[in-house]
Amino acid sequence: MGTVTRGTTNPNRLRRMDRWIVATHGAELRRAADPVAVDLGYGAAPWTAVELLHRLRTVAPHARVVGVEIDPARVAAAEPYARAGLVFRHGGFEVPVSPAPSLIRAANVLRQYDEEEVAAVWRRLCARLAPASEGSRGGLLVEGTCDEIGRRHVWVALGPEGPRTVTLATRLGSLDRPSDLAERLPKALIHRNAPGEPVHAFLRDFDRAWAAAAPYASYGARQRWMRAVRDLTADWPVTDGPARWRQGEVTVRWAALAPRE
Repeated sequence: MGTVTRGTTNPNRLRRMDRWIVATHGAELRRAADPVAVDLGYGAAPWTAVELLHRLRTVAPHARVVGVEIDPARVAAAEPYARAGLVFRHGGFEVPVSPAPSLIRAANVLRQYDEEEVAAVWRRLCARLAPASEGSRGGLLVEGTCDEIGRRHVWVALGPEGPRTVTLATRLGSLDRPSDLAERLPKALIHRNAPGEPVHAFLRDFDRAWAAAAPYASYGARQRWMRAVRDLTADWPVTDGPARWRQGEVTVRWAALAPRE
């Protein structure tokens, strides 16, 4: 179920997303009896699935990864890379995986879809996640967009109940101003970057905080970013702290950036 994507992929392209997943969802993966992660729409080559397995096993040694692709030719091409803990299957948004996955990563998949289609896809994928239970928030869907070599990335994190947060991540040395990340907003937000919409107001305020933090640039782009994000917390519900900000990240509650009806 779904449409074949362009399949563009590069090694190490999703490192920022993976780094965030390991830091924020690693404990959930360790607690799971059989932690299955899905790399949905991995593309013309299986590099991202191979890398996901390696990165997840640094925090959850028993994690397994299933690469799911709607193009049968891509599944066949990936088979030589299968190994213990890594398999490839033909499929789409129905996510033909058992047990229910603890993680679904869908990077650069919904970019080609219409904005009106996103909510239904999110609901379908969230319904496939491992459910919440006592001591667990359930599985995690991470859906977003990045540039060709992974310098700039924005993603939405969703649980079985729906969207939770939005994360912006960047290589700080490549950044002129935070709103440069607007071109990498996921499909649910990219067309809402216009006056009157919350995401537009957020990026406007981020640019202002970045400009006000210009004196910190003498200490490096990281210190300027951290100061700008700290200033943002006065008006926006930033959910992470300096340890993540140092990585060139900032995470905000979805409700604060969600499109207006």
